[in-house]
Parts: sequence; structure tokens; C-alpha cells
Amino acid sequence: MSSFLDKYEKEIKPRLAAEFSLKNSLAVPRILKIVVNQGAKEMAKDKALLEKLAGDLAAIAGQKPSVRRAKKSISEFKLVKGEPIGLMATLRGKGMYDFLERLVKIVLPRVRDFRGVLPENLDEKGNFNLGVREQIVFPEIDYAKIGKPMGLQITVVISGNDKERAKRLLEEFGMPFAKK
Repeated sequence: MSSFLDKYEKEIKPRLAAEFSLKNSLAVPRILKIVVNQGAKEMAKDKALLEKLAGDLAAIAGQKPSVRRAKKSISEFKLVKGEPIGLMATLRGKGMYDFLERLVKIVLPRVRDFRGVLPENLDEKGNFNLGVREQIVFPEIDYAKIGKPMGLQITVVISGNDKERAKRLLEEFGMPFAKK
């Protein structure tokens, strides 16, 4: 089992239940899924770029991403309905906890001039959004083999619809929030 999954079940869940006086174990906040998105309109014109980015995202997420296609045509953006414009991988279960552990322990400390994630990255429902400017901060990516550095959007979906509880859950996992 994942060390973060074990940590959640054995340490974090009981601690949060006591802290928030929750009698029902299902009311304790938990991570439902992690969604990793990568968008690039250049994918529509360059199939090699699409395959390269899909390979990179598969290495980062640990599973094959799905191709996201344009839902409608927009002439100002030279976008045609049905063209590939992004990639998405939805992580659940053990893979989700493994990804979160790598993100917190390896990736975020490698970001240059990193001072912590902003608490404003949590929305009102308690979901956490994080943008990564370049995929090269992930150790799975070989810097010599990437053509063009691309960004990623990481969304951590948390149960409970409570911003404060979601923040506490992420703090327990070691998410480095910036001090105000």
C-alpha cells in the first residue's frame, strides 16, 4: 500500500475526526481524486507533439491520459471542433496517493523560488488547484528530451465541501502552504 494511504487511514483520519468532533467516519474529509490537465492548442496541428506530451503526462501521472477535444469551433483562436487541445489524467486510489506524495515531497521542493502554495488555491467547496509552469520539475521527465516546456494544472478534489477542513487535510499530508 501507499505510504500516504496508510498515513491517512492510521494517523490523519483519526486526528481530523477528533479535531473537528466528527462522530461519523464518512464525514472526515478525504481526497476523492486528483485530475492532471495539460493544454496546448499546438497539439491540433502537430501530432508528434501530442504523442510526446501524452508520453510525458503518462510518466508524470502513472497512467495513460485521455485526449480532450475542442467542443466547438472558434475562428478567433483558429480552433476547429473536434481537434485535440489538451490531455487529462484522473487519478484515484493508490495511484492518487502516490502522485500526491511525489508532488509534496519531490516536485514542489524542486520549484525555483518556491515559497509555498497559496491558501487562495482552495475554492469554496474545498477543492485545491495548483498550476505548475513547466513539467520539467517532475523527476520522470528528461530535460534533454523535451522540445518545449509546458505547464500543468493539478486539481485535488476533496470531500466535505468545507474549505477549512480541506486545508487541514492537505496540511496533514505535508502540503507547504505559504505563511501570510
